[in-house]
Amino acid sequence: MKRPGPLFTLLAGLVFAVFLLALNATTGTKGTSNPYRPASPGVSASATAPAGSAPPVTSPAPSPSASRAAVPNADYAGRTDDGSSAVAVSLRGGRAIAYFCDGHDKESWLKGAVAQDGTLKLTGAHGDRLDGTLKGNRLISGTTEVGGQRYAFTADRAVKPSGLYRATATVRGAKIDGGWIVLPGGRQVGVVERDGTPAAAPEIDPETGAVTIDGQKVVARPVTP
Repeated sequence: MKRPGPLFTLLAGLVFAVFLLALNATTGTKGTSNPYRPASPGVSASATAPAGSAPPVTSPAPSPSASRAAVPNADYAGRTDDGSSAVAVSLRGGRAIAYFCDGHDKESWLKGAVAQDGTLKLTGAHGDRLDGTLKGNRLISGTTEVGGQRYAFTADRAVKPSGLYRATATVRGAKIDGGWIVLPGGRQVGVVERDGTPAAAPEIDPETGAVTIDGQKVVARPVTP
């Protein structure tokens, strides 16, 4: 028997080399990762993005408290639009107390909560009410209904001694309940009830709150909710 010739051996070597090259090509592509595949859980997008690409831009979440200002602890005093009466409002801790008086014989105390958007809906005796809006912490404007009559008003932020004062006492056997509004500029509007009968109030000393009623000294104090 003849031994295989050199030509046959060369052809067999070429076939084997082609087989090895094809095998390497198919197995090498299986391990190659896709640079654009979705990120795995727990892996940031920047870790899976192709080299040289810009990182994604994200906007910070808005702060809930940044969108609205806090309701201030402050006092406000002003007059009705027709000039007949005065209104004062004191705010503390999201609560409000207000006083309306004409300086003669009409008055009303009102109270309630202040909403986060600065709106006030206060109520008093006999169906009296006050609806107002706090504007930029500078003033309160709105309407009040007292004794069946409606008044529009504007009350500016008050700086001491302007503001709202009240005094209660017993003088010569009569129960005294007085309210005063000291307006910006110093003018005062007040009503004193003697056993439920209203009348114009004497002026107080806004620095000390001292006032003389029927010959007796009484002290009026700032009012807060």
